[in-house]
Amino acid sequence: MSVELDQSGPRPTEAEQERNFARVGAVNDEMKAQGIWVFAGGLLPYDSATVVRVQDGTTTMTDGPFAETKEQLAGFWVIEVEDLDAALGWAEKCAEACEAPIEVRPFDGLA
Repeated sequence: MSVELDQSGPRPTEAEQERNFARVGAVNDEMKAQGIWVFAGGLLPYDSATVVRVQDGTTTMTDGPFAETKEQLAGFWVIEVEDLDAALGWAEKCAEACEAPIEVRPFDGLA
């Protein structure tokens, strides 16, 4: 499950961030208690990104996000549940907790 934030608007206040962190922490604790938690993490804002490209044997590195879009990946959860319905139920809790859309995708195994 990935958190999609609209980075074109104002950044949340410190109080808003603290409230969301507390609510997300409660959902994380619930996932851990139910044994479905695998891994989760937040990402720094998009302007902290560095994009690495290799083309025709030449590597370039540029600051900023690759995609020209207002919505950026802000964080994610990897959970292990029995089916899509269960994942969607958790996504609903996560969306409410972090006040952002959650995209749900199946995991394509381990490399």
